[in-house]
Amino acid sequence: MIITVVCDVLGEENNGTAVATMNLIRALKGFGHEVRILCADQFRKGEDNVFVTPNLNLGWLLNAYVKKIGVTLPKTDKEIVRKAVVGADHVHLMLPFALSRAALKVAQEQGISVTAGFHMQAENLTSYIKLNKLKLANKIVYKNIYDHVYSKVDRIHYPTKFIQDQFESNIKKSTPGVVISNGVHSYVKKMDVKKPEEYKDRIVILTIGRYSREKSQDTLIKAVKYSKYKDKIQLILAGRGQKEKYYKKLAKKLPIAPVFNIFPREDIVKMINYADFYVHPADIELEGIACLEGICCGKLTIVSDSPLSATKEFAIDDKCIFRRRKPKDLARVMDYWIEHPEEKKKYEELYLNNANTYNQDECMKKMEKMILEVVNEKKQKR
Repeated sequence: MIITVVCDVLGEENNGTAVATMNLIRALKGFGHEVRILCADQFRKGEDNVFVTPNLNLGWLLNAYVKKIGVTLPKTDKEIVRKAVVGADHVHLMLPFALSRAALKVAQEQGISVTAGFHMQAENLTSYIKLNKLKLANKIVYKNIYDHVYSKVDRIHYPTKFIQDQFESNIKKSTPGVVISNGVHSYVKKMDVKKPEEYKDRIVILTIGRYSREKSQDTLIKAVKYSKYKDKIQLILAGRGQKEKYYKKLAKKLPIAPVFNIFPREDIVKMINYADFYVHPADIELEGIACLEGICCGKLTIVSDSPLSATKEFAIDDKCIFRRRKPKDLARVMDYWIEHPEEKKKYEELYLNNANTYNQDECMKKMEKMILEVVNEKKQKR
């Protein structure tokens, strides 16, 4: 089949949505399908089967802000959208924004089946304008994306049951949803990796994710300050984003300077393996691929109890959970595991035993099955 994957936001593989998108694209190609990519990443121009729209110009101030948060926004070019969609057997939308809406319209005109991934909580959007605590604002976002995208597609891919329940409770409707984890690639696994020489006498605590309000890395930075072992803790924050300047200022109070950087995928896997803990402090998270990667490497993984985060469902028990945005409570949990190394080993085995649940190969087979089903349904309706 020819499958068009529409990416309102793609970019480098340095965030959960981009990683999930590229994993899906690689998997579909591996299954023998021809995959077209519709995006606004100018650096992809000239690549086979990649259709690149111009970037949206919001003016120098907003352009600088968008660049700072690490995304590229598309300007919808109807001709490019039509080239990407016409002749395809199926269209899959990654996000419910302008480019996807334009592609959806063309697909409907052509009678092409459409599925849509659910990779964005309303709070991911409203947090940028500090309205994420306002229920009405979040409900408006959910209603908008339902009315304009999710009510019009043949099937919705939810990475977790958590986000399906949250979406449906906000729109007060059931949806044609399929719950399939985005999965973790087989190269992300437990390996024997020694700590770098400069970290050999330190307790390495790793977190991965975009530096943003909803990822709550400031809670982790503050927690290290309250830890009894702050003089030994080497904090690594793998990512980038709008909060970088603030986080670096906050981190100046720590005895050991944290590492702020973006790393290649192969380095990330090594870092997970040599880290002593993986902490995922996000209080808005619909799946948390980085968290799953920690689990697949057999790391003791500490998560927030936020009602807006799916990652608490991955915790073995309450000993691995802290109260959201409570640095002292996170410090308490970290200190407990530093002081109980034998129990920590047992919990790491329990986490590793859960890794098969998130096997990406199996997850991608389920994604292909979902697509084939809706394509066949569309043919039967014709």
